[in-house]
Amino acid sequence: MGRRLLICAMALLVTMVAGAVGNSDTQQARALAARLSARLADKVEFVKTDDACGKDVFTLENQGGKVVVGGNNANSMAVGLNRYLNRYCKTTVSWYADVPLDLPAVLPDVPAAERVTARVPQRFFLNYCTWGYTMPFWDWDDWERFIDWMALNGVNLPLAITGQEAVWYNVWTSLGMTDEQVRNYFTGPTYLPWHRMANIDGWCGPLPKEWLEGQTALQKRIVERERALNMRPVLPAFAGHVPGVLRNLFPKADIQALGGWAGFDEQYRTYFLNSEDPLYSRIQRMFLEEQTRLFGTDHIYGIDPFNEVDPPSFEPDYLNKVSQHIYESLTAVDPDAEWLQMAWFLYYQSKDYTRERTRAMLTGVPQGKMTMLDYYCEYKEMWREHDGFYGLPFIWCYLGNFGGNTNVQGRVKEAGQRIEQALKECGDNLVGIGSTLEGLDVQQFPYEYILEKAWDFAKTDEQVITELADRHAGGESAPVREAWDLLYNKVLDINPSNFAAPLPCSYPKLGKESRKIKYEPGDLLAVWDHLLAVEKVTTDAMAIDLVWVGRQLLGDLFLVEKQALDAAYNQGDKDGVFEHSNTMFELLSDIDALNGHHPQATLATWLQQARDMGTTPQLKDYYEMNARRLITTWGGSLNDYACRCWNGLVWDYYTKRWEIYIREVTVALLSRHEFDDKSFSTQADKFQEKWVNSTDEVVQGMSDQDILTHSRALREKYSQQLDSWSKSKL
Repeated sequence: MGRRLLICAMALLVTMVAGAVGNSDTQQARALAARLSARLADKVEFVKTDDACGKDVFTLENQGGKVVVGGNNANSMAVGLNRYLNRYCKTTVSWYADVPLDLPAVLPDVPAAERVTARVPQRFFLNYCTWGYTMPFWDWDDWERFIDWMALNGVNLPLAITGQEAVWYNVWTSLGMTDEQVRNYFTGPTYLPWHRMANIDGWCGPLPKEWLEGQTALQKRIVERERALNMRPVLPAFAGHVPGVLRNLFPKADIQALGGWAGFDEQYRTYFLNSEDPLYSRIQRMFLEEQTRLFGTDHIYGIDPFNEVDPPSFEPDYLNKVSQHIYESLTAVDPDAEWLQMAWFLYYQSKDYTRERTRAMLTGVPQGKMTMLDYYCEYKEMWREHDGFYGLPFIWCYLGNFGGNTNVQGRVKEAGQRIEQALKECGDNLVGIGSTLEGLDVQQFPYEYILEKAWDFAKTDEQVITELADRHAGGESAPVREAWDLLYNKVLDINPSNFAAPLPCSYPKLGKESRKIKYEPGDLLAVWDHLLAVEKVTTDAMAIDLVWVGRQLLGDLFLVEKQALDAAYNQGDKDGVFEHSNTMFELLSDIDALNGHHPQATLATWLQQARDMGTTPQLKDYYEMNARRLITTWGGSLNDYACRCWNGLVWDYYTKRWEIYIREVTVALLSRHEFDDKSFSTQADKFQEKWVNSTDEVVQGMSDQDILTHSRALREKYSQQLDSWSKSKL
């Protein structure tokens, strides 16, 4: 052992003894364990250790019948606890509050001591969009479990943007705007992420006053708990987005309209205040001081001035000055301020952001004071396109999910390989690993896998698969290992797609499908068959696997049947149209029922969360409208962008839309006229808008069988079609 390593190890042992006495870190780790299970709190003890010469570290060992988790802080201890749960208890902690932790009857000891260090200092999680697609109606119970999940997976740099509208409300009213003007400037609650990113103003507003008050109280609890678990919450700062009304109050201010976004009408367009204008620094100070008063600060701020919208100018000198002035406005209030910026704009607007323009924009900030989030690295590593961000530190991020779409996707193996390569090539420039998922969905594995890469576990692919399969099965299971071997090496190892939801959730078009299958059909069917070979389902994770894979397969069959129906129509085959339409409705019913086996795959859960947020019948209806619209028509040109293959939504919404399509196809065939796409769209759009504004009880089709029995019955029911489809070449 080298002298430096020996000194570090000795310091670690000395501090472990000293840390056995209670301190805030060990208290927080114990509290986290107790929240998961009282049994767990009785088995596991926590001790404070020194860091590993500047790196986060955790240890695992047995002492006197107890499992002792050591760590240099509560966050590292949480990662050690999660290691014990995953590897030795063979279980997974759900990020959903309503899913209890599955534990073995006898909690095991650790067979051999472990010591694991972090490979990178920063582990980032979340995306602005997640607040709309998953979190708008979360209460403290939801957040408490999710923060615990982040700690267990080593996240120490979470985006923390809840409640900022209360800060802005106080700023804007202080500048002379009325209550009505401010709340009409805000969007509805599910659309706040895109308001915060300066994409749209006013859509589905006005925002209720009670929303502001409730979110303020919630954010205080969120950041308090995150800090207790050694996280640095990333709070927002002023990026230049202002209400259009401000032009009347400050007629001399340099305020310009930004470009249009996603097909929204001009009335929803956003406005930008030039960072050189004296009003800019004034607003920045007002916002940061008010935010710090309410929520404190960790001196790191998320700022994204031109996300998916064109800046007033693409001239390099202008972009450089914008960055320079924004940073100066930050440090004038908080001298320790650091800027965290998404690199998404470099991918999304790659034709506009040339190297010259990008270099100018990024170098307007002093070295080390801006960190880039490389947002979509499993598909496009922008650090490679822009010379390592011209010397700026960056965090390698896995996106993995657009719009909260509920399909089997995730370029996991490829992402892992890219991380390893980046760690070799980038040196100290690569300061973190994280994930920027747009929505949670039920399958956690891809995100847990990415965050695990931030620690020196040195697992082989085989070890990844074996440990994952065993904790999903609740113990050693050969068929589940086979299933996850196929998922990891073949099904998930595909190019990602922004719009890859199963066809049942897509807008019907004659002869056209937005859904394309990118894996070999036989591989996914083999996965399902392996999962169906288990004796019983004992874990929530296993139930999720069956829902996740089963609904994807039935959705793929639906694609086959839809193509056959269109072909029958083109051939004038009446019997074929009737036969395939009947099968399509059967599949929709069965997909809906299969989703009913997990509460987080149901529309009822989503809508109930929305209604529970309201304190009056009117507010409950308003929140429900927001919840319905986001996952269906969205707004602008984004219809179906956030589609979900959920129980209730499949039968109550998508099936009704398919009924209109099939009726129009049938009428056209029987009357010997061409399919009238305009007539279909008119009827479908009318239905969609009526459904979005409805508060009628959602029709659900939940099975009364257990998940394994039901899944096996579906496999048998569609045996012939599935076997035939699995042999097809795409």
